[in-house]
Amino acid sequence: MSVAEYVLTLSCPDRPGVVAAVSSLLSRHGCNITESQQFGDRESERFFMRVQFTSPVGEDEVRAAFAALASDLRMEFQLRDLARKPKVLIMVSRFDHCLNDLLYRVRSGALDLEVVAVVSNHPDLRPLTQSHGIDYHHLPVTPETKPKQEAEVLALVERYQVDLVVLARYMQVLSEELCAKLSGRAINIHHSFLPSFKGAKPYHQAHDRGVKLIGATAHYVTSHLDEGPIIEQEVARVNHSHSPEDLAAIGRDVESLTLARAVKWHTEQRVLLDGHKTVVFPR
Repeated sequence: MSVAEYVLTLSCPDRPGVVAAVSSLLSRHGCNITESQQFGDRESERFFMRVQFTSPVGEDEVRAAFAALASDLRMEFQLRDLARKPKVLIMVSRFDHCLNDLLYRVRSGALDLEVVAVVSNHPDLRPLTQSHGIDYHHLPVTPETKPKQEAEVLALVERYQVDLVVLARYMQVLSEELCAKLSGRAINIHHSFLPSFKGAKPYHQAHDRGVKLIGATAHYVTSHLDEGPIIEQEVARVNHSHSPEDLAAIGRDVESLTLARAVKWHTEQRVLLDGHKTVVFPR
């Protein structure tokens, strides 16, 4: 008998019996739960759950069973067969540290996903991308050509059947229209100095102010710049002996690690949206 492994994520109005209903349904279909996490948000009065399980029955049968339960419990749910790797498109400008880190983690097996293409508004990172056997699309952009360029990005998302778009230091602001079309499936990374140190050379500005912490934030992309629901944050301590160049180097490491965690958790369906924030179920 062939056995498939699935991940189920769900949210619904919080009420007694949700866990029992989910586990009973899985048991009736011969499924075996291998991992389960849940959280009830008292403020929003919503319940969130992630269940990983093996099943002797097909995906269509499991999905149909949960569709009936979802109707009864006013539940929103997603079901994914773990045999299917999420397809990721990475957008980048000239800074290569996050891109390089993600590609290495994919090649080493630390990230279980498929990078189907890289899009950039500059040609600089074509050799790095193609060395991994990945398609590189150079799509320059100006204020005048932005609508056309973003339409080309969306065409690539559809062409490659992309599940997630990752902005790995893509130094362009996405339009409100593109943000809406990628809602819940686009992740951005930025340093922690916003909004204090905007513009050019933020690490030099931070050095001049004697900062003691360097951090990074990975969040979902929304039309409100750098204000989307936060997935992960990380910090590193620094001191007076660090030069602006030292701070920038530490910042690159923190940004790469933070983005990699956010991408991993999203593609493993460990992140659930809860209004303007997230519920994260890390392993």
